[in-house]
Amino acid sequence: MDRLHAITAFVRVVEAGSFAGASRRMELSVSVVSRHVADLENHLGARLLNRTTRRMSLTESGRAFFERAVQLLADLEEAEAEAGAGLEPRGTLRLTVGTAFGVRYLAPALAAFRARHPRVRFDVELSDRLIDLVEEGFDLAVRIGPVRSQALIARRIGETSVVCCAAPAYLAHHAAPRVPADLARHACLTYAYAQSDTWQFTDAAGAVHAVKVSGPVHSNNGGMLTALSIAGMGVQLEPDIVVADEVRAGRLVPLLPGYVAASLPIHALYPSRRHLSAKVRTFVDFLVARFEAEPPWRL
Repeated sequence: MDRLHAITAFVRVVEAGSFAGASRRMELSVSVVSRHVADLENHLGARLLNRTTRRMSLTESGRAFFERAVQLLADLEEAEAEAGAGLEPRGTLRLTVGTAFGVRYLAPALAAFRARHPRVRFDVELSDRLIDLVEEGFDLAVRIGPVRSQALIARRIGETSVVCCAAPAYLAHHAAPRVPADLARHACLTYAYAQSDTWQFTDAAGAVHAVKVSGPVHSNNGGMLTALSIAGMGVQLEPDIVVADEVRAGRLVPLLPGYVAASLPIHALYPSRRHLSAKVRTFVDFLVARFEAEPPWRL
């Protein structure tokens, strides 16, 4: 059995959804493609596909093998390309990033990177939810906050400070909080992906002040909360990557001088694999150089 041809045939069958579709893509007869897949199943001692006259589906073993096989073929293709091109990054880099950071800071970085490396194409998903990179087929994620998965490699690319702020319109009708405990009496806009609705601050002596807050809006998008805060709806606690431009423009005013909220790391995350592709490695190095020393969001 030619194992590589057999694995390729299996992957193409799954991608095409049929043996006929795979045969057209591979320019082989249906019988040859079917034999390759059967040989692979015999070699593995496991059924990979459930076949009926009307439909085909992956078995549990087939689904797990397919994920590994797709990565194997992609790594092989990239290794061949790198060998012939002096490790020049190329191909599609599938990336997920939070909405605020993606729109304000990563988009210009992508443009600058691609000007240097025009053979790289980006497939970007903006999402604030936690995504399983392996399960959903992503090469890389840029995430803010602690790394919760031991299955991922984390490279620190920067840091963001969390800012408590409100609009002048809100402060015109509500006395600014003097200490964190005062926030319990304010309309606070809360973030859905925060671990809790308890906001925490540290004073100059190192004492920690925690206050449970509530308010008129709870949202999974920091940009939405910022727009509402600018409109005078309430107080927000957001990373400076979200509010820095608004604070500089005077549309939001920092609160609680003398008290500091948490700083959060920003990481580039990628699956733990023995082979890290040139496109991912080069792009992560680029992000570190661009953001770690002088982040543009720093107030």
